[in-house]
Amino acid sequence: MNVRGVYIEDTFAEAFTMRVARIVITARNPKWAREAALKLTGFATSVIGCKCEAGIERVLRSGETPDGRPGLAILLMAMGKDDLPKRLIERIGQTVLTCPTTACYDGLPDAPDRVGVGSALRFFGDGFQSSKVIDGHRFWRVPVMEGEFLVQEKFGMVKGVGGGNFLILARSADAALEAAEAGAEAMSGLAGVILPFPGGVVRSGSKVGSRRIKSMIASTNDAYCPTLRAVTETALPEGVNSVLEIVVNGVDAPAIAGAMRAGIDAACRDGVVAITAGNYGGKLGPHHFHLRKIMSEGGGA
Repeated sequence: MNVRGVYIEDTFAEAFTMRVARIVITARNPKWAREAALKLTGFATSVIGCKCEAGIERVLRSGETPDGRPGLAILLMAMGKDDLPKRLIERIGQTVLTCPTTACYDGLPDAPDRVGVGSALRFFGDGFQSSKVIDGHRFWRVPVMEGEFLVQEKFGMVKGVGGGNFLILARSADAALEAAEAGAEAMSGLAGVILPFPGGVVRSGSKVGSRRIKSMIASTNDAYCPTLRAVTETALPEGVNSVLEIVVNGVDAPAIAGAMRAGIDAACRDGVVAITAGNYGGKLGPHHFHLRKIMSEGGGA
């Protein structure tokens, strides 16, 4: 299969099940909503070292937010159902509660599995906090020096998918970056997905474990490192001198498959030789996104 002269390898991206919450942050104006969102999603690229993965899902119009103010939707993901509440409490408490004019709401109100967030953060109010139930949901008003911080008591949690990906194999570093930027832009803002790495792009793709250091759970993907062609078993075709990866997480497999299709299509441009994916022989995770199926049918698994 070729897309505008770019070869699409017959392989699949291997992804794994995660737990996901959607956080809605609102503020007096878009500036402060974004400031809180940027802090909340900082240092959240990979569970390998960050404990969670997070990113801005999309900008919300005032009519889409619970309080009618400007806002942003964020997806935050962790590996276990017991771990996700800890990450929500830590990050909302340190980045949203502290940010001027913000309020914080659950973005998955229909999820049956619910975890306490505001119920923990309320204790910052030192006994002066108060609550109110609206449409069956409890909200906490926590006094702060500016006025008060409003936070929903419980947030929904659902099973999501982490680690959807594709690799851009290009003739030069410039060509790889231009293609990756185009791919990330095409995927940004799509409902149900986030790109957790900086600008949506990964230059340090990894393999499971290490050949030399047994304590490492991940190490450089030497098969796709152009500078290691002469000293390792390379997977790079002739003419490929730079590789970049885009990783996408989402609320479900169809959302990821749709985002991958848009991203791959945008990345197929001059200077790109091929598109492939992180395939670990089916051992890493149960979700397999077949590149050719996605590009021909928009499907996923």
